Amino acid sequence: MPAKIDLHCHSTVSDGLLSPADLVAHAAKRGVKVLALTDHDDVGGLAAARQAAAEHGIHFVNGVEISATWKKRTLHIVGLKFDADNVALKTALDKVRIGRDERAKEMSVGLAKAGIGGAYEGAKAIAKQSILTRSHFAQFLAQNGHAKDVKSVFKKFLVKGKPGFVDSQWMDLESAVGLIIGAGGQAVIAHPGRYDLGMVNMHLLMHEFRTLGGAAIEVVTGSHQPPQYQQFATIAHRFSLKASLGSDYHGAGLSYMGMGQVPELPAGCVPVWDDWPEKQYLS
Repeated sequence: MPAKIDLHCHSTVSDGLLSPADLVAHAAKRGVKVLALTDHDDVGGLAAARQAAAEHGIHFVNGVEISATWKKRTLHIVGLKFDADNVALKTALDKVRIGRDERAKEMSVGLAKAGIGGAYEGAKAIAKQSILTRSHFAQFLAQNGHAKDVKSVFKKFLVKGKPGFVDSQWMDLESAVGLIIGAGGQAVIAHPGRYDLGMVNMHLLMHEFRTLGGAAIEVVTGSHQPPQYQQFATIAHRFSLKASLGSDYHGAGLSYMGMGQVPELPAGCVPVWDDWPEKQYLS
């Protein structure tokens, strides 16, 4: 049975296809009762999403997905239930967005060397006023016939060793977790199954994350396969971490899982929302 909560999704403020208000309306139609908007490195959509949630009877939770570097790898740390007006958090995210634009220009240079011109301008036209992400480049490349679809673009152009890949240096894990906790929120490791860490590094990451005050990991998420749900439920239990879930919805054609389709957590998990007042709306 699908869960009635979704704690990971994206709007046009980062790389989603729907505006914050339209995303909330879509979630309401799909039966979601508790929702967090988690745009990449940006909290600019939270106010509009919260207002729309009130109109649609959804209980809204502040969210963000922060890019971090750990052992030369990029990780994503979701922040939940923080103060969106926290000055330290907003200042740090401003710096990250500037860095994202610089990375986008470097990606465009790499693609130009491979014979694909105008990628920065094309991606920026798709992004409009949003921060530039790899997803915007993927959409540009797919629309211009360089791959059969957006998902294929990543493997062909945007991963390590390919023309559009830029090895970015984000804030470190301690800073990302510290910003979220400092703003009164809970830090969650997003889609841990995507990082290809190996067992030793995965356990090192979980230990360090927990030591820094991390609260939970995403056990059920759009890019995890069903066998991974129990795998990460076991890891969460081993490291005394709570469990989170979310669709990681970006819009039709850009998502592994639709809103309202996220399976419930495996039995035995302690949900990250276990002590939230919003818990009452999920029964």
